[in-house]
Amino acid sequence: MEAKTPKQRESILLTSVANGLENMGAECLESLEEGRTPGNISSPAEGGDSWTEASPEPLSGRRSPRPALRARRFCREHTQLFRWICTGLLCTAFAAFLLTASLLDFQRALVLFVLTCVFLTFLAHSLLKRLLGPTLLRCVKPLGHYRLRLWFERGLALAAFLGLVLWLVLDTSQRPEQLVSFAGICVFISLLFACSKHHCAVSWRAVSWGLGLQFALGLFLIRTEPGFIAFQWMGNQIQIFLSYTDAGSSFVFGEAMVKGVFAFQVLPIIIFFSCVMSTLYYVGLMQWVIQKISWLMQATMGTMATETLSVAGNIFMSQTEAPLLIRPYLADMTLSEIHAVMTGGYATIAGSLLGAYISFGIDAASLMAASVMAAPCALALSKLVYPEVEESKFKGTEGVKLTGGDAQNLLEAASSGATVSVKLVGNIGANLIAFLALLAFVNAALSWLGAMVGAQELSFQLICSYALQPVAFLMGVAWEDCPVVAELLGMKLFLNEFVAYQELSRYKQRRLAGAEEWVGAKKQWISVRAEILTTFALCGFANFSSIGIMLGGLTSMAPQRKSDFSQIVLRALCTGTCVSLVNACVAGILYVPRGAAVNCTTFLNTTMDGSSFEVYQCCRGAFQSPSPEVHREALDVCCRFYNHTICA
Repeated sequence: MEAKTPKQRESILLTSVANGLENMGAECLESLEEGRTPGNISSPAEGGDSWTEASPEPLSGRRSPRPALRARRFCREHTQLFRWICTGLLCTAFAAFLLTASLLDFQRALVLFVLTCVFLTFLAHSLLKRLLGPTLLRCVKPLGHYRLRLWFERGLALAAFLGLVLWLVLDTSQRPEQLVSFAGICVFISLLFACSKHHCAVSWRAVSWGLGLQFALGLFLIRTEPGFIAFQWMGNQIQIFLSYTDAGSSFVFGEAMVKGVFAFQVLPIIIFFSCVMSTLYYVGLMQWVIQKISWLMQATMGTMATETLSVAGNIFMSQTEAPLLIRPYLADMTLSEIHAVMTGGYATIAGSLLGAYISFGIDAASLMAASVMAAPCALALSKLVYPEVEESKFKGTEGVKLTGGDAQNLLEAASSGATVSVKLVGNIGANLIAFLALLAFVNAALSWLGAMVGAQELSFQLICSYALQPVAFLMGVAWEDCPVVAELLGMKLFLNEFVAYQELSRYKQRRLAGAEEWVGAKKQWISVRAEILTTFALCGFANFSSIGIMLGGLTSMAPQRKSDFSQIVLRALCTGTCVSLVNACVAGILYVPRGAAVNCTTFLNTTMDGSSFEVYQCCRGAFQSPSPEVHREALDVCCRFYNHTICA
């Protein structure tokens, strides 16, 4: 029996060799790495393995595993330990860097310190939620009783109503024009309710919470000092960040072309910003922010997960990009949910275009605040106009996942973002050429027709200034500025917001340059308050040219719902327009002039090289009521910039 054993083992080894020498070697290395050794086993025909576990006692004459294999096995077994060690070293190094920077110059390191505190706050929240979340849920579960929740909601609504009344009484006593903006909100909401698809099915919880979140965000961003300073700082940093586009644009087009040609100055910013947004989406930062905003709106307003995710994504994405977040669910969404998706797209602007508008000179803080405030308002007014009457399939967040995109690495994500934006830049350039040419043709035709009846000044802008003047007044704009603001609203609605923002930047540049307010019967610039409110009112894709873009984008994602999309797109367009107007009304209630008043007596008696808005204000005051404190030299300076009867 013992004599036959070597032969049997030998035959097994030969069979293994016949099956392939390379496989046998790989099998040997894997066995050595896992601690197995060749041994007495059954044949493969009997279902056995050609290797057995190593015996506890070492076999004589056998080699130990190679050092590289042992090192690799050691690293694999202690991967978690190495990860914690590396994380600890990096955190220690960052803490040392932050401490050193704070000791050297705390004001310069303040931004980094605040960002670190924000990160640590969210990290602590995540850890507490993971460790104490189930315990807290068990504690608050008794508070979820129906009657208790009902009384809580009624008490909260009563407190909000009393607070709003108290706010209007105290705050508008100093600035009565804010009451006009409040009346505008009431008018727009009443009109939307009158046009509601199902009046009796309106969810007033969603409407009230959405408008409340909008007001709370506006109160923090516009009125409070920390919020205003934070967004003002963010706007300044974005302007600095966008200035880096000049390095690439100057290299490709030349410095002279970048400074003198609109296409080479503004459009490359869209490419750069799109590249950055794509990179942030790849690393997961955009998904994280969108999910947090979506969770807040869904928890308070009681809306569905899919529509809330899309509206939250519209803060940073365009009207066709945000629905990609919920593309797998579009086919099963109700008409009310689709209406909310469309309204969110019409009520906001894309993050890539935000950079272009900032480059025009539009106030960056107002643009960012308008885009953030529009999200809850869009969801609220959408549920007012098209309430939910169907049974939704997405009552929870289960199954609604956000992907990280198709990019395989960071460089591919950046390149894809830049490549995709080329189509957007081409569309913007083509639309600008077409719409501006069409506007010139329409104005020429209207002027020709008007000349026949003695109205040579008839134009598209003039018609809009009369037709939309009541809308501008309801926003809270001063009556003398209403024709200009109405003209810009007409451009945004019938052309696009790009043309309107470009025209608004011209009015702002004239004001900052200290130009005369009136040249004949034409107003050259509008007040700062009117500029801010117009910035909010123009912040959205709601124009007739966007109907095709919206239908084309959604139909490509869910072709079987094409008829449903066509059925509600016009209703969503009107709702999105009203969202921007209500947003402007909220800004009108909350806006207060900032900055110290200029001491004109001291200011005019100093040497001035050129005119400015402050120079115009002081000179206008000096012309209207000359003060003996104002020197004759100062009046001479004013007369050098402006014509007035006193100068004669």
